[in-house]
Amino acid sequence: MIISVKDLRVYFSSSRGAVKALDGVDVDVNEGEIVGLAGESGCGKSTLALAISRLILPPGKIVGGQVVYEGNDILRLSPNDFRKQYRWKKMAMIFQGSMNGFTPVFTIGYQIREVLEIHGYEGDYHDRMVDLLKMVELDPQIADRYPHELSGGQKQRAFIALALALDPPFLIADEPTTALDVVTQVNIMNLLKKLRREKGIAILLITHDLAVLSEIVDRIYILYAGKVAEFGTAKEIFESPKHPYTKGLIASIPTLTSTRISGIEGFMPDLANMPPGCKFYPRCPFVMEVCKKNEPELRTVGENQYAACWLY
Repeated sequence: MIISVKDLRVYFSSSRGAVKALDGVDVDVNEGEIVGLAGESGCGKSTLALAISRLILPPGKIVGGQVVYEGNDILRLSPNDFRKQYRWKKMAMIFQGSMNGFTPVFTIGYQIREVLEIHGYEGDYHDRMVDLLKMVELDPQIADRYPHELSGGQKQRAFIALALALDPPFLIADEPTTALDVVTQVNIMNLLKKLRREKGIAILLITHDLAVLSEIVDRIYILYAGKVAEFGTAKEIFESPKHPYTKGLIASIPTLTSTRISGIEGFMPDLANMPPGCKFYPRCPFVMEVCKKNEPELRTVGENQYAACWLY
C-alpha cells in the first residue's frame, strides 16, 4: 500500500460554527492502482486531495486522523520537511482547473524547468523537459510557447507533465477533465491509464462524473457529506451498488437507450448543522426510523464491498 488515509477530519471555522468538510474518512491506495473518489459537489472530494497534499489553508484545519505514506504519517512532518521530502518527489497533484494554472507571462518550458531547479533535479533540465513532454504525447517545441498559445487539452497534458517532473509514484488527479470536450476527456483518461501501465504510478482520481470512472479505476469510494458512504471494486459498485446514494448517482448517468435521466431529490445537509443519524436519510427513499437516530458504520455487503447503510 502506498498511501492510507485514516479517520481524517478537516473542519473549516465559520460564523455558524465548525463546517465538517471531512468527518472521519478512510481511503487506501495500493501501489500501481487507480482509485476513484466520487460524489456530488461539496461532498469533500477536493478537500481530501488538499489534505493529503498538505495544502489546507485557514480557515480550514486538519483536526484529526492520519495520512500514512509508505508507513510514515506525513501529517506529523513540518511544512518544510514535507516540501523537501514529499512534494513533487513522492506525490504530486493535478489541480481542478489546472489547465489555467500556468503563469501566463512565462513559457511552458520555463515553468517546467523552474520546478526541476527548485526541487533539486540533478540531470539535464532540457533533456528532462523534452522527455516529460513526449511522455504526455506533446511536441517538445511546445516548451517555447506561452499558455495562451495552447489548447485546453494541450495545457492539461502540459500540467500533467509538470506533475511528473520528479517521477512521483503517487499522483492525485482532481477533476482532470473539467471544461474539456468529450474527445479530449477520453484522451486524458487514456493518458492516465498509460502512465499507470508504463510507469506504475498510483493515482487517486477525483470526479463527480461516475461515467468517467467506469472504464479506468480499480476501486471506487463514494463520498457523501464528508463521509464514505460506500466503497468497493469498480465492477461491484457499477453492477451491484448497495447504498441508496450510490444507486441514485449511477441511475443519473445518461444512457444511449433512454432519454430519461433520474435524479436524487433534495440537497446535501448543512455541514455546519448536520442532522442526527444517517446524513442521507432526508433524501433516502428507503428511510427507516433507525436511520433518523443512529449513524450507520461501514459494513461488508459484498466480497470486497462496504456500505454505511442500515439496510444491511
